[in-house]
Amino acid sequence: MFCKNCGAPMDDRAVVCPKCGVPCEQTKSEQEVVDNGGFAWGLLGCCIPLAGLILYFVWKDSKPNTAHALCVGAIVGTVINVISSIIYGILIGMSSY
Repeated sequence: MFCKNCGAPMDDRAVVCPKCGVPCEQTKSEQEVVDNGGFAWGLLGCCIPLAGLILYFVWKDSKPNTAHALCVGAIVGTVINVISSIIYGILIGMSSY
């Protein structure tokens, strides 16, 4: 990496230029993390609730929107699974008579 002010070579981890002292600019990808939540993450949490909960705890601080989508998806998926299991159990119980 080179200083944008004086052109001196710099270490990639440098915060300021060692020659002129001007702060170096970080690239945009280093500055911000993409956190748009998204339907796909919620759907993953719904289809695989355990994965959704694990990823929620992994990303709750660094990607709160995505973590929220995963958590909501996991809760919805769990509720759907429980209701489906209850209905299935009732139907199987009724058909055995």
